Amino acid sequence: MRHGAAAAALSFALVLTSCTTDADDPGAASPAPAPAPTPGSAAARPTVAQGASDPVEDSVYPDVGDPGVDALHYDLDLTWDKQTLVGRETVRLRATEDADHLQLDLSDALTVRAVTVDGAAAEFTHDGKDLLVAVDVTGDTEYELGIDYDGEPRPTPAPTQRGDFDSTGWTTTPDGEAWTMQEPYGAFTWYAVNDQPSDKALYSFRITVPTPWVGIANGELLSRRTVGETTVTRWELGDPAASYLVTIAIGDFVRHQYRAQSGVPVTTWTPRGRPGLAKRMDYLPDALDWMEYRLGPYPFDSLGVVAVASESGMETQTMLTLGDTAYTTGPEVLVHEVAHQWWGDQVTPRDWADVWMNEGMATYVQAWWTHQVDGERLDDAVARWTEADAELREKYGPPADYDPTAFGAPNVYSSAALMWDHLRTRLGEHTFWHLVAGWPASRDNGNADYADITSWWSEESGQDLSEFFDDWLLGDTTPTS
Repeated sequence: MRHGAAAAALSFALVLTSCTTDADDPGAASPAPAPAPTPGSAAARPTVAQGASDPVEDSVYPDVGDPGVDALHYDLDLTWDKQTLVGRETVRLRATEDADHLQLDLSDALTVRAVTVDGAAAEFTHDGKDLLVAVDVTGDTEYELGIDYDGEPRPTPAPTQRGDFDSTGWTTTPDGEAWTMQEPYGAFTWYAVNDQPSDKALYSFRITVPTPWVGIANGELLSRRTVGETTVTRWELGDPAASYLVTIAIGDFVRHQYRAQSGVPVTTWTPRGRPGLAKRMDYLPDALDWMEYRLGPYPFDSLGVVAVASESGMETQTMLTLGDTAYTTGPEVLVHEVAHQWWGDQVTPRDWADVWMNEGMATYVQAWWTHQVDGERLDDAVARWTEADAELREKYGPPADYDPTAFGAPNVYSSAALMWDHLRTRLGEHTFWHLVAGWPASRDNGNADYADITSWWSEESGQDLSEFFDDWLLGDTTPTS
């Protein structure tokens, strides 16, 4: 998620590649093919094993998520009529221990009509957001859970003191369009989910909405067709994602297609009748080219952006969700969220105590982009971070031990970014950037915690950095080095 200033560096020309739009063809079928096998084909379709995780109970928000469940694959069949959501959900999951029930998170604004386990009807209770399915399960055994539900989804209050959002999850606009952002939780406002970042899973979507609207989600667009007075889209996310990185947006969107120099297909979706908004984001392929130069090959099959009626931005995996304001569709926010595709999406915190891992590096990379491409001196950004650091630690706590009621405060952004700048000075440019690119690749499609990342940087740099990280991430005062 975006907050504060930052960006990155470049030594080659940024070249905008091909662009097409389906503005005059609302029935277009799918994006331009990528060099990789077509998603949905036997060669490309992911296996359920790729969604395997080691879930934990969150230390910051323990009331959300259940470590007894390892969700492997969510298949979401969603129908939206501008007011009511009807869901038919199939979850392939692994019970992590012997138990007499399975538990998922699901908002009580949605009514569960039926539940099955491996095809057989099952008893369940739905108290608050806890959906408990009464079934005896054996540890390390897989089950298929079917859930039919409907209702008028609503967002849930967010544990934050920020001004750009105060709730998370499903949001319905006055004209019936819809979108989601859900960090640190809130996916449970629109589907049954193990809503904690350590449980990454694969996703398939089928979204039915009134024509000419279109339903947008993560991953590859497999098909788009008109059925009567509705438009049906099918999407598939080929790499596992944490629930907070899943998105859905429904509205009258126009698609614009590009391609990065590496061949990655790039797409932006903007509200019809707002060509200026699309123009603001047409440098997205350039940003991806630059990011691949700095962070290594893009870790997923495609990159997209959908612009919605929000004042915030979110690094939802492969399909960024950005507010439709001039600021949130501008270079700083967009570059920040693209950087998250490596730091946050490819490797994801196991626990919300380590959100600094995502936000600090995305802020630092953003500052380098601003320095190199927009001409702002990096030293100016570092000076701002330094000046603010003591007050942020006093108000919100250290980056890795923050106030749980102040999720996404500036300390996890600028204080952590300041730490990375000091580490760059300590290790030198070559070693530092080599490790910045190496860390996400070393945990590809996985999760990591404080001990994982800090010990890895010590081992790979050949220096004992444990005290350095502890001082910067857990200390109450600004370190001197």
